[in-house]
Amino acid sequence: MPRTDDGRRVADDVRQSIRQSIQMTADRLLCLPSKEAGERKSRSGILIPATAAVNRRLVWAEVIAAGPTVRNIESGDQVLFAPDSGYEVEIRGDEYLILRERDVQAVASGRGEGGTGLYL
Repeated sequence: MPRTDDGRRVADDVRQSIRQSIQMTADRLLCLPSKEAGERKSRSGILIPATAAVNRRLVWAEVIAAGPTVRNIESGDQVLFAPDSGYEVEIRGDEYLILRERDVQAVASGRGEGGTGLYL
C-alpha cells in the first residue's frame, strides 16, 4: 500500500480528508456500501444484477461520518439497512450513501464495552 511522506497509508489520508471536508447534519450517516449491495452471485453461480427485485434483502455498509444527533452509531461501525433507503451520492469519484439513523436496522461495532458488538 502506498504511503504519504509522514508514513500514513494513502487510503487513510483520503478517508481523513473526506471526514474533514464533509460534516453530516442532524441524524444523517455517510456510509460506504459493501460490494454485496451491487451485483451478486447465487449459490449455483448465476449472476444477479443490482436492479433485480429482491424480497427485502438487507445489506451492510461502513459508516464514514455521523451527524451530531446520531446516538448509537460511530464512524467505523457496520450498519445493516434496506438498499432502497437513503440517497446515493458521488464524492471524489466514489459512491456513498446518505442514510438516516432511523433507517438502520442493526449496528455491528468493534467497541469493547463488554457487549456483543451487535445492536438490534
